[in-house]
Order: sequence, then structure tokens, then C-alpha cells
Amino acid sequence: QARLAESGGGVVQPGGSLRLSCETSNAFFNFEIMGWYRQAPGRQREFLAQATSRGRITYADSVKGRFTISRNGADNTIYLQMHNLKPDDTALYRCKGSSAVVGGDHWGPGTQVTVSP
Repeated sequence: QARLAESGGGVVQPGGSLRLSCETSNAFFNFEIMGWYRQAPGRQREFLAQATSRGRITYADSVKGRFTISRNGADNTIYLQMHNLKPDDTALYRCKGSSAVVGGDHWGPGTQVTVSP
């Protein structure tokens, strides 16, 4: 079982940028799909972006043009580059890895992003 761990969160002002990382503890374990989600208090968990092992990328409409996902195929590390951050982007950002082989989703504990003046 591979473990996921996010990093890169913090406190930024509106209009700022952050780059989040999600590292896989087992570099030899290949997730067919890896993606980013976020959840704020009182809100439903929201899909942001995902990348398959073949390079197919999907974005939620809400973040297109501001967020960019990338994936390192060698070690299953994914990144989320976020620009023009807004207060509504404040949330706990989590990564997920999915594998048809293991038949389940693997979640990281999350990294907090706070956008505030």
C-alpha cells in the first residue's frame, strides 16, 4: 500500500500563487489516476484536476486557466500550480491516487491553503 503526502500549502494574499506537491511513498507503485481535490468547512469535497499515467489531464471548470496539474511519471509525484488565488480557494487540498489493481482510492492527509489579506 502506497502512502501519499501533500506539501506546499500556506497563507497567501489574494492574487498570489502557490505550488502544491503530492509525493508517493512507494515510487514503484503506479496509480493509473492521480488528482487533486479540496474541501472547505461546510462545503462538499470538490474535484480540481487529475492526470492519468498516460498523460491525459482533466480540469474542473472552476479552476481552468488558473490551476495547472503536472505529473512526474518516474516517481508518481503530482503538482498543482495555482495562480491568481482567491479567498474562495481557501481549503484543505488533498491528493488522491487510484489504481484498478488494488481496487481503491488512496488519500493523502492534505495541506492547508489560506488566501487572506
